Amino acid sequence: MEIKTIQLTIKGMTCDHCAASVTKQLDADGILDKNVSYKEADAMVTFDENKISGAEIEQLINATGHYQVTGLSELKNDSVNEKHLIIVGGGSAAFAAAIQGGELGAKVTMINDGLPIGGTCVNVGCVPSKNLIRAAQVLHKSGQNPFHGIKTEGRLTDFKKLIEQKQELVLDLRQQKYIDVVKDKPGFRLIKGRAKVASSTAVEVNGETINGSHLLIASGARPNIPDIPGLADVPYLTNESAFELEELPESLIILGGRYVALEIAQMFARLGSKVTVLQRSGRILPTEAPDLTEALSGYLKEEGIEILTGNEVQMVSEHNGKILVETLVHGKRRQFKAEKIIAAAGRSANTNNMGLKENGVELTQSGFIHVNEHLPTSVPTIYAAGDVLGKRMFVYTAAYEGKLAAANMFGTNKSKRNYSVVPWVVFTDPQAAGVGLDEVQAAKKNIDAETALLPLAYVPRSLAAKDTRGFIKLIRDKKTDRLVGARILAPEGSELLMEAALAIKFGITVSQLKEMFHPYLTLSEGIKLAAITFDKDVKELSCCAT
Repeated sequence: MEIKTIQLTIKGMTCDHCAASVTKQLDADGILDKNVSYKEADAMVTFDENKISGAEIEQLINATGHYQVTGLSELKNDSVNEKHLIIVGGGSAAFAAAIQGGELGAKVTMINDGLPIGGTCVNVGCVPSKNLIRAAQVLHKSGQNPFHGIKTEGRLTDFKKLIEQKQELVLDLRQQKYIDVVKDKPGFRLIKGRAKVASSTAVEVNGETINGSHLLIASGARPNIPDIPGLADVPYLTNESAFELEELPESLIILGGRYVALEIAQMFARLGSKVTVLQRSGRILPTEAPDLTEALSGYLKEEGIEILTGNEVQMVSEHNGKILVETLVHGKRRQFKAEKIIAAAGRSANTNNMGLKENGVELTQSGFIHVNEHLPTSVPTIYAAGDVLGKRMFVYTAAYEGKLAAANMFGTNKSKRNYSVVPWVVFTDPQAAGVGLDEVQAAKKNIDAETALLPLAYVPRSLAAKDTRGFIKLIRDKKTDRLVGARILAPEGSELLMEAALAIKFGITVSQLKEMFHPYLTLSEGIKLAAITFDKDVKELSCCAT
């Protein structure tokens, strides 16, 4: 393969549609990349000279009859590298960067390996898990009807069909939200293969060296497999493989007690599996306040999920088709047996054997990439975004980081990362959700914080729905009356988050929240009631929170 890049000056293009027409005309064997701009009245074309010549490329454009090549020049490497973004990864950070980079005039090469296009969220994370969580909730609710005089029941008749329906959704969203978004974009090239960083502006993939002006490492993360004796020798599952099972396990042991572990635990338990959760720390969701974690733990246990905290797992083995786990629970030796075991104990960075360290990119001790506030790594032309950073592993923060990285590469002004208001949700039932600071975090920032906690038993919507599990907790700065945080444990409680998030973002005070009209018998009314609770006993309020 002999790769060359040429610049062609083109007469006759008057709009983006014209540029798209020229780009389509350049779909020919041997053309590796093309970036057509009607504003610049030119095209940058990279091609394999063993398959097609520059003169033949010129003829392709002239053959349209509408557009005419008036000049052709071969570009050297320093010209080729101008505004060319090479992205390693194919998830939300990668796609947000690709779109932003293209809008800022860069040609974009995306190199993806491992998970299919779309990355974790659409393939093995958010989309499949929330689909199956909702299915399990429907089944559970059918047998837990709280209304007198109504009898409902449900049963799981075909687990495999449920999984197939989930996969149809995954394939549909992968096509609509990822593949279709970029497939016709001028200057965009997608390569399937494992990339290795070759220099500060180049990568190697499939035997080809690709030169650019900037690199973005958005290679994501994978399930962390704990270093437990025997675990590697048994057929363990992760969230990636658990959602592909075609038969419902009779019993499950789940290693971990955070977001992924708890969502999977309740989902499988509601579908009919006997579930045991083994968490290393003293509480599930150990970084959250005890009132939230203890209440959620209680609700999960009421559904038959066995939750044991304070575990030191000693060994995992397989006997007669069953998985055996030997552990110390608060120092006392215990043994658990189940049909399947799922490792849900955090995430590991996809940075192995990528040539990062060799080319000067600084990694954290756990293998994630270190970046500064503008998202470049220790190498100025190499940026990183998404789960590979090891913090705030949400699809929406990954997309934010990917877009910000591309904007900082090619935009006129550089912006700093800002995570001051990042909502989060654990999709259990009831959902655990939060935004901003809790009481402990506020104290660490020297904020004189005050808390109002409203049980859902005082929210009319919850009373009418016959489901009063959980609470709404607001945290305010006593000095300014501004809301600084919220923690919610409620069925569909995540739907309350954005009111609190906007209040924090724009400095809305608790007094202002109290004065807002909140429709009666909506869950959002609970925010107003919680705000009023700072100064009044909720028991003294009328039905319309007055």
